Amino acid sequence: MSIPLFFTGLAKLAFGIVVGALGIFLSSRVLHRLLRSGVSDEEQKKGNVAHGVLYASSLLALGMLVQHAVEASFSAMDLMYHGRAFSGPMLTHFGMYALVHVTFSLAVGAAVIAAGALVYSYLTTGVDELAEIKRGNLSPALVLGAVMIVMAMMTAPGLQTALDGLLPLPVLARDQLTAPS
Repeated sequence: MSIPLFFTGLAKLAFGIVVGALGIFLSSRVLHRLLRSGVSDEEQKKGNVAHGVLYASSLLALGMLVQHAVEASFSAMDLMYHGRAFSGPMLTHFGMYALVHVTFSLAVGAAVIAAGALVYSYLTTGVDELAEIKRGNLSPALVLGAVMIVMAMMTAPGLQTALDGLLPLPVLARDQLTAPS
C-alpha cells in the first residue's frame, strides 16, 4: 500500500471534480452566449428538448477537450514532484500549471466549438439552426450537437500537444548536444 499515491489520487480526483463541475459549466454558458442559442435555464423550464440536446452535446464536447487539460496538469505534477516530499510551494506551482491548462482548454474549447457550429450554420443555406432549436425542432439540434462533438474529437489531439508543450519537461542529455558546425 502506498499512502502518498493514495492521497495523490484523491487530490487528482478532487481536481477533476472541480474542473468538471465548475469549469465546464461556466464555459458552456460562455459557449451558448457566443452561439446566441438562448437562455439555457429558461429553455429547460419550457421543456425544449432540442435545446437540451444541444446543451448536452456542448457539455460532452467541452468535457472531451478539457479532459486533456486535466491529464496535462497531472502530468506536470508527476514530472515536477515525482519522489519529492510534499511542500507548500509545490501546491502553488501545481495550482498555476493547472490554472493555465484548464483556462486555456476551456477558452480554446468554447471558441473551437462555437466556430465549428457557426461555420456549419453558414454552410447550410435556408436553415437557421439556432432559431429552429429555439422553436424546439430536434433535427437541427442533433446535427449541430454532432458537429460540436466532431469538432472536439478533431481538435483534441492538437490541444493536447499544445498543453504538453506547456509542461515543465526535463532537459535530456541528448537535447544538450549541439549540432556540428
